[in-house]
Amino acid sequence: MEAYLDNSATTRCYESVAELVRKTMLEDYGNPSSMHRKGVEAERYVREAQEKIAKTLKAEPKEIYFTSGGTESDNWALIGTALANQRKGRHLITTAIEHPAVSAPASFLEEQGFEVTRLGVDKEGHISLEDLKKALRKDTILVSVMYVNNEMGAVQPIEEIAGLVHEVCPGAYFHVDAIQAYGKYRICPKRMGIDLLSVSGHKIHGPKGTGFLYVREGVKLFPYIYGGGQQRGFRSGTDNVPGAAGLGEAAACVYKNLEENEKHMRRLKLRLAEGIRKLDQTVIHGGDPGADAPHILNVSFLGVRSEVLLHTLEERGIYISAGSACSSHKRSGSPTLTAIGLSRAELESAVRFSFAETTREEEIDYALSVLAEVLPVLRRFTRR
Repeated sequence: MEAYLDNSATTRCYESVAELVRKTMLEDYGNPSSMHRKGVEAERYVREAQEKIAKTLKAEPKEIYFTSGGTESDNWALIGTALANQRKGRHLITTAIEHPAVSAPASFLEEQGFEVTRLGVDKEGHISLEDLKKALRKDTILVSVMYVNNEMGAVQPIEEIAGLVHEVCPGAYFHVDAIQAYGKYRICPKRMGIDLLSVSGHKIHGPKGTGFLYVREGVKLFPYIYGGGQQRGFRSGTDNVPGAAGLGEAAACVYKNLEENEKHMRRLKLRLAEGIRKLDQTVIHGGDPGADAPHILNVSFLGVRSEVLLHTLEERGIYISAGSACSSHKRSGSPTLTAIGLSRAELESAVRFSFAETTREEEIDYALSVLAEVLPVLRRFTRR
């Protein structure tokens, strides 16, 4: 049996997505910038994808910009906003548990002379609104906070954060990394006060190498890639028609049965958490599994190094992550788990399970049975 429990790393494409990508690569393969019929057909796919995505956000299609993925979207949001608004101020605020796609460009901006405040979090991974209020200044131009943490599933109070930012600093923009939230929650940027929103395609059963950045109309943002002036001059380069079409299809599909899928993933998470609590020397990190994100569970199996457990489970057809799977096999302490105050023993033994609408109860039960079998053996080897 196989149990794929690493859906926060990537997801299997929907069949309809794969079919549409194939069609736009082999049949409707024109360049959308071309003026002939083939170009017009290709451009239609891009436009329809924008419309599908915009519908899920109750936004305008012209506010959707296609990118190569979540990393590019985050980089563009931070760097493009900072450079475009530096005359108003050079202060940014983010958190200590952001994905490297946010923390790395924030560090880059510091090297360029910008000042970055990183908010700490509590043991459940949540920021303090009081800390945020104290950090906001007259020269703050951007606040960037991830909706759902990719390692432990902590959910930030996005609407409350947005309200505070716009109340205290009316001229500041609010960016949300929604890469682990889009397709799990109903998100309405205008109602929620979000100015920029990053999304990745392969987290929602779309193609890898795709994503988008929602940019509220009126936001001052510098282009990130210069060239032929595609996407209203903001993101040059020949449009990735198969990627955009596939992403649009995935967005439409993932929101069809959102509430039902959320309940399904929540049941799986609670089932796994209940089973893990029955095992010796285990620590479930973050808040109540029934309260935070429905699809992520982070656990330390004390006395067993995370990479050892990962490969042991892999041999039995069970796939999980040792921390985040988005950092090119880097082995270093997790900033997120460090920020919530984990001990060294907990850090070294932490793994992540993550689910999708396609995950079955049988996969959860199989994983639990194998864990119960292999953990005592691995701990005996560790003690030697």
